[in-house]
Amino acid sequence: MRYIISGKNIDVTEGLKSAIYDKIGKLERYFTPETEIHVTLSVEKDRQKIEITIPMKGNVVRAEQVSTDMYASIDLVEEVIERQLRKYKNKLIEMKQTASNFNQAFIDDEEMAEEDEINITRVKKFAMKPMDAEEACVQMELCGHNFYVFRNAETDEVNVVYKRKGNSYGLIEPEF
Repeated sequence: MRYIISGKNIDVTEGLKSAIYDKIGKLERYFTPETEIHVTLSVEKDRQKIEITIPMKGNVVRAEQVSTDMYASIDLVEEVIERQLRKYKNKLIEMKQTASNFNQAFIDDEEMAEEDEINITRVKKFAMKPMDAEEACVQMELCGHNFYVFRNAETDEVNVVYKRKGNSYGLIEPEF
């Protein structure tokens, strides 16, 4: 696996890199050697945060963990990704994969906003491949989000799936 490690408000030391290679390296059995692992370490006050993003053919696996110790966060995030992969292994194998990859762009806006303005601090862009609602739910779980926007393969409309209480899902379809 190829690691792309970056830090926000933190110097990425050799010790941190070594911990990442040791812990996240356990995931090598799930991926091909060409797979890129994007690791972002950040510090805000007492919060030590690690974000892992693994773009794959037609999918994105993502997890983040926050704790008071960066090494603890690294341990926790590896467990989350491994649990996601085990849980969705059969779904991933059954899905018909396309050649397109999701492209992500994260933009942090450092400017101060006025009180009355809406301050968008993060923008995420990605290719929307057509899929059914079940595949969108799998993608939502792999990303670790509570909702997922997708293009419905049957209607060619933009839809949203979201998590509900009691491990159920909801679907929002546009009505014109």
